[in-house]
Amino acid sequence: MGSAELEQLCVSILEHRFDSIWIPEVLTQGGVDPLVSLAWLAGRLPRLKIGTTFLLPGRNVLRLARQLATLDHLSDGRLLLTAVPGLPRGGEATAIGVAPADRGTAIDEGLPILRSLLSGAPTDVPGAIGTTHGVTLDPLPLQQPLEIWLGGTAPGALDRCGRLGDGWLPAMITPEQAMAGRMTIEKVAAEHDRRIDPEHYGVSVGYSAGPIPTELADQLRLRVRRDDLDPVVPVGMEKVRALLERYIDVGFSKFVLRPLMPVRRWDDELAALADGVDGIQT
Repeated sequence: MGSAELEQLCVSILEHRFDSIWIPEVLTQGGVDPLVSLAWLAGRLPRLKIGTTFLLPGRNVLRLARQLATLDHLSDGRLLLTAVPGLPRGGEATAIGVAPADRGTAIDEGLPILRSLLSGAPTDVPGAIGTTHGVTLDPLPLQQPLEIWLGGTAPGALDRCGRLGDGWLPAMITPEQAMAGRMTIEKVAAEHDRRIDPEHYGVSVGYSAGPIPTELADQLRLRVRRDDLDPVVPVGMEKVRALLERYIDVGFSKFVLRPLMPVRRWDDELAALADGVDGIQT
């Protein structure tokens, strides 16, 4: 996708009354770098919120903190963040630089340091060759605090969200699983004298406007570990709407909608999606 096409996509997002673009960070697949592209878009479209599911494992936390702080500062506080461990399969299993089994620990260790830096507090930052003491960022994020949501549905991910997250954004789960996960997160948060805003629960929904090819369907079944995709992957705008309404019924109010099939004309896709979800009350 070239710069003109990306900008036009975001113009259409705003015209059809969606509020943000989300660009994931996947190292071994095609696509633009999220932080670089979001910085460019923030300068081009001053009303657009900019979001990313970013990789924390394998990152230099100090460098990452400076990038996020600068981007939020220069975009006038429009940055939305969900920290993810990264895909455990394919090229991502090795490209991230941290074994899938160790990524949860990397987030446990890195997220408190990242939060401290983004808050402006003098922070000790451990590294491979020693600890850098008393680091203070300048400029700071305009948003204080700059919230960081977490994803994941495994028990460890739910526990981590309760202990460390500002919100939860899982992907491709049933409304029943979403409700159960939220209950677990809130229980853990209470045990750690924390409270997550009730409005800070959402779902990343992969959908398709038409039938899903067999090969892609098989890949999705492996990812979600279930044979029946209907409860988690809506096909057709009526099913997209019905699934969002079911999520809303169990207390979820933020949604990232991701087409699973290549889109020929983004304006047509977004117009159909906007029409399909028009009037839903969150």
